Amino acid sequence: MRILVIGSGGREHAICATFKRSKSVTRIFCAPGNAGIAEAAECVALEPSDISGLVEFAASSTVNITFVGGETALALGIVDEFERRGLKIVGPTAAAARLESSKAFAKDFMLRHSIPTARHAAASSPAEAIEILNSGKFGDSEKPVVVKADGLASGKGVVVARNRAEAIAAIESMESLVGSAAEHIVLEECLFGREVSLLMFADGEDFALMPPTRDHKRIGEGDTGPNTGGMGTITDASLLTDEQTREIVETIIKPTLRGCVAEGFPFRGILFLGIMMAGVSSPHVSEGSGAQALPFGRATDTDAVPMLLEYNVRFGDPETQSILVRLETDLVDICEAMLASGSEPRAAGVPARASRSGVEDVTGVFSSHPDLASLNIKWRAGNSACVILAAKGYPQKPRTGDVISGIERAAVHKNVYIFHSGTARVSEPGAAGVDDATGAFAGGNATVMERANSFITAGGRVLGVTTTGDDLREALDRAYAAVKEISWNGMQYRRDIGK
Repeated sequence: MRILVIGSGGREHAICATFKRSKSVTRIFCAPGNAGIAEAAECVALEPSDISGLVEFAASSTVNITFVGGETALALGIVDEFERRGLKIVGPTAAAARLESSKAFAKDFMLRHSIPTARHAAASSPAEAIEILNSGKFGDSEKPVVVKADGLASGKGVVVARNRAEAIAAIESMESLVGSAAEHIVLEECLFGREVSLLMFADGEDFALMPPTRDHKRIGEGDTGPNTGGMGTITDASLLTDEQTREIVETIIKPTLRGCVAEGFPFRGILFLGIMMAGVSSPHVSEGSGAQALPFGRATDTDAVPMLLEYNVRFGDPETQSILVRLETDLVDICEAMLASGSEPRAAGVPARASRSGVEDVTGVFSSHPDLASLNIKWRAGNSACVILAAKGYPQKPRTGDVISGIERAAVHKNVYIFHSGTARVSEPGAAGVDDATGAFAGGNATVMERANSFITAGGRVLGVTTTGDDLREALDRAYAAVKEISWNGMQYRRDIGK
């Protein structure tokens, strides 16, 4: 079987590595890939935005399954085009991808289907967003508020402002940070609580949950500094109780999947839920203005209420790294199960079902046909962790071209996997600091001998040091022990992942 993975980061490296474990896979392509991915797949010089080029490559190379890593190609309609040509591809259609590509669309979708979420207001311009703030819709000038770019912004289009002045400053600077994604602005009330990410495989009808994860978005320890694409993740079953998982299934997941069917875009692919386990003292929850004030028979006001912050319509990065190292079931089997259903989506109103993915005690209802609902997805017991190593200057202006040392030493540590997010080989034309014509390095701080065929930094997030362990402490200890083996000039990382 031939597989094509679309993307170029640590997420795609982890996906390629997971496919490589499959006995049925004979060849893996990655477009465009990176220097680390080249050790697990054949890199193809096609960008995710080149939909026609990717379609032609998949057809001419007799690719059996294409797996889309990032959101850009999905928003551009790559799934629609592949399906039009009769090519198998894992991911949602462009219509379904609006759940991520437009924050305003997603928030309105949540309201239409009574999915608990924070109150919001959409503005068609920065000036209108400021006007809404000054109207007092989100409280007085000292109230915190969340400012979001409406479009795709690589995880950097969200600012949690402590007061109105910070919110206005965020609005005024958003365009310079994320470009056209900030042409429209979404404002949200600020919820308080504990964030958790819950991902699932979905086939348009049924779903299979992955282990719950926690991301660390800010660049600095103690959750300080600007937002990033993610500085590290953990998987940990204790992030959600069985009762909380059951509540999320009933109040968020099932209404979402039913809503997608009802609106004509059954969701197939990877669905990512960003959830706030909000205390009932949070606005919106305490006022009883959500879909339910104290849902699921909650008898006291001390329990956390799951509130949906956002959808992503693909694997997260670096959530993917920490999730897939625990996957024991063949990813090809899961992909085929997702693709087996969907041509005849369940009618609106018929309940979505959960597969045997470790949450069967939560729902207990399965179908017998050979699709996602009947697949027993197995996960390695214990925990996992991913620590991101980033370049100097990230996330504002990362420096590239620094030689990386110690990857080989780190990789031999027990249960350690090094996924490349932004690396190049020094001898590659097009690499940071490398002359395209000659392949010679044009500058930097290391000697020529040190640079020969070395990995160099070629992006903001550079490596994801990922580990598994019998418990979270063991996974984190292994990760940080491996991190100590790696170095380059200006390398930065958080030392409090999982704490």
